[in-house]
Amino acid sequence: MTEAQDTWRAQLDDLTEQCAGGSVTIEVLDREFGDEEEAERLPLAFIEYDPKDDVVIVAVGGESARYPVVLRHIVRDPQSVVVDTLGDGDDAPVAVDVAGGDGGHTIVTIHRQPG
Repeated sequence: MTEAQDTWRAQLDDLTEQCAGGSVTIEVLDREFGDEEEAERLPLAFIEYDPKDDVVIVAVGGESARYPVVLRHIVRDPQSVVVDTLGDGDDAPVAVDVAGGDGGHTIVTIHRQPG
């Protein structure tokens, strides 16, 4: 595992812990197929980097009767993972930009629960 991949793993694990109870919007930006929203404001289950399969996984749902199933969005062969807070304060949304090996980008916006 490269140093960058080791950083991704720790960074995304920390983000999952910090944003527990938040909701997630997932947007896919693809040159071939265009831009599309895959999920809007669904409960965050986790976001992680799996070095064995070399994938970033964003999982939503699975925590209540309203969202009983965990849905996973997978980015294969990630080239970069950039995490940025959108604003000030502990409840400011967080954006994660994952560049995939296919040249596309997945933008994950995590809306934190007010603390």
